Amino acid sequence: MSDASSSTDVVIVGGGPVGTGLAIDLAQRGIRSILVERSPEPQPIPRGQNLTQRTMEHFHFWGCEAELRAARTVPRGYGIGGLTAYGTLLGGHTYDWLQRELVRPYYFTDNERLPQYATEAVLRRRAAALPAIEALYGWSAEGVTQEETGIRVDIAARDGAGRRSVRGAYAVGCDGSRSVVREAAGITQTRQDHDRLMVLLVFRSHELHRLLERFPGKSFYNVLHPELKGYWRFFGRVDLGTTWFFHAPVPPGTTRDNYDFAALLHEAVGATFDVAIEHVGFWDLRFATADSYRAGRLFIAGDAAHSHPPYGGYGINTGFEDAANLAWKLAATLQGWAGPDLLDSYTAERRPVFASTARDFIERAIRDDRDFLETHDPARDPAAFAAAWSARGSGAKSEVGAYAPHYAGSPIVPAEPGAAPSAVGTHAYAARAGRHLTPLTLTDGRSTYDALGPGFTLLAIGEGRRQAGAFARAASDLGVPLSVVEDPGSDDLSRYEADLILVRPDQFVAFAGAGPAGDPVGILERAVGGTAP
Repeated sequence: MSDASSSTDVVIVGGGPVGTGLAIDLAQRGIRSILVERSPEPQPIPRGQNLTQRTMEHFHFWGCEAELRAARTVPRGYGIGGLTAYGTLLGGHTYDWLQRELVRPYYFTDNERLPQYATEAVLRRRAAALPAIEALYGWSAEGVTQEETGIRVDIAARDGAGRRSVRGAYAVGCDGSRSVVREAAGITQTRQDHDRLMVLLVFRSHELHRLLERFPGKSFYNVLHPELKGYWRFFGRVDLGTTWFFHAPVPPGTTRDNYDFAALLHEAVGATFDVAIEHVGFWDLRFATADSYRAGRLFIAGDAAHSHPPYGGYGINTGFEDAANLAWKLAATLQGWAGPDLLDSYTAERRPVFASTARDFIERAIRDDRDFLETHDPARDPAAFAAAWSARGSGAKSEVGAYAPHYAGSPIVPAEPGAAPSAVGTHAYAARAGRHLTPLTLTDGRSTYDALGPGFTLLAIGEGRRQAGAFARAASDLGVPLSVVEDPGSDDLSRYEADLILVRPDQFVAFAGAGPAGDPVGILERAVGGTAP
């Protein structure tokens, strides 16, 4: 391969779902990348299955939503909901869990569920169709160096066929919890170890499907057992009727050969059934958060930046949001319309959201489950248990509603006293700076999402149309790509409670106001990391 083909805009180390999603997003913005991935094919381990409505918005804009939905392994008519059980799956105490459909009106797309390897295969095919992406499968990064005007990544073929270097203006490590890029950047981590060894089993069972037919439309099952002190036993369907995966705590020192995993599965379900185990893996239950997501020209995303137990389907979705946040900022910098602080806003926005996800959702769930199990016992006080169990079912609904990651308090959105980026928020139709834009219907019948451009978009509604020209001129002067959508207004659009809404390339609101905006230049400068008005 020639030297020219080894030079690009961005080198992405790690071609899993997050790295490939980043490459696609960059390519659609005209940015070239080299994608370095050690695995020639996606690894067939079912994980990262629950894809939120927000994640599916990314797939829509990446041009592969329909293909992803076609790749699902559980038929659409069956359902992809969740369930929580006490003691055993068949013990008689259950409630619906993780009901993402409750927040569907606030997003442009439905949620989805399929194994990560199927998601990755769809992304690889989409990447192959984009000439701006050069994918190097079967290559591993051995070293990463920052140079005066760019970066160099030294890579080696896994089959021993050779070594080479690739260069770019920036490098992004999407290379997992043992990230080569993070280590090369000298980025430290904050860790919290829960001292739990967990097993991951992949197994086949037809009888388990029949046993669980009493729970129609459910694809994943969380079992709370008093002896586990809040740590879950978790079943998930890989397909409908045959293949399953299972996570659970196991004693220290457990190996593939010294433990009866079939008996563990039977205990968790509360019945015996056929089991053919296909995979046994182990992982440590811990949280790790990089102390920064950037060091000069080096960035990290996905598991390289943050890792946590696979509780609640947050991991892969958080990684995709990293990619969407970083892609437009790298593109803006490489194309010359970013302000000096835009790249630093990646850490400022994404790191607090992950910290909140870990603290306010995953760790809180473990703690709340532990407290519940210590306090309530159906054998000791059936009435008190029943009341508390019913209350937990209602709380499961509020958890979905409360998970609304936002960037209020970010340095590139208007100041909001006391606000900071967080995973805890509220879903609302009102357009608010730093929050995800809720889709509403334009007068011509289109969704506002159908009208969003690849760069910034100004929704100028009703009286806001008077200022559309001023924003367009300001964007032209600053070199900021801006699409202007003018609409006379409607009852539906009035729910935005704003007549001027500046939407970022990642569908978050940069500015929302009713009445004269005052300073279009200042508003745009702040949104791209320039001087705050």
